[in-house]
Amino acid sequence: MKDIAISRRYAKALLLIGKEDGQAETYREQLSGMAAFLTRETELSSAIANPIYECDGRRGVLKVVVEKLGLSPVIASFTLLLFDKGRFGYLGSIDETYQELVDELNGIAHAHVVSAVDLSEDAVEKIKASLSALTGKDVILNLEKDPGLIGGIVTKIGDLVLDGSVRTQLQNMKESFKRGESV
Repeated sequence: MKDIAISRRYAKALLLIGKEDGQAETYREQLSGMAAFLTRETELSSAIANPIYECDGRRGVLKVVVEKLGLSPVIASFTLLLFDKGRFGYLGSIDETYQELVDELNGIAHAHVVSAVDLSEDAVEKIKASLSALTGKDVILNLEKDPGLIGGIVTKIGDLVLDGSVRTQLQNMKESFKRGESV
């Protein structure tokens, strides 16, 4: 829980700067690029985060990396601030949170749709339109197939779960029968 709070605090601070100077999308790309680079370069990332090495040396290495990547002054300062505050290990989580916040700012929502069978293009568009109408945002769908649902779909968008699967309907009927209710 603490990790989420830390990530959210730093991501919000960066978003405020991005909204103020109109560079939120630029910062999104650069922060994502920096996080992806450090994920790929695990040895470099580990060396920068390893307290066995002298702090000034690790900071110097990070500064060179930031310069070589050609990051904007804001993202460069942000990355060095994370290092100075002992929060460098949260960079990936901060990046994820920042991506979500920028999407929210741009009126974009992400939905996860699980279906028993592959959905037709027409069905996908209808789901997308319905979710857009429900949320008032542009919706990006992440589709997944799970034959265990038997039929129907389960949609998760934010904290809202819409379960229209046959499996769940059968479970609900079973519970109703156990309680002696009519269906």
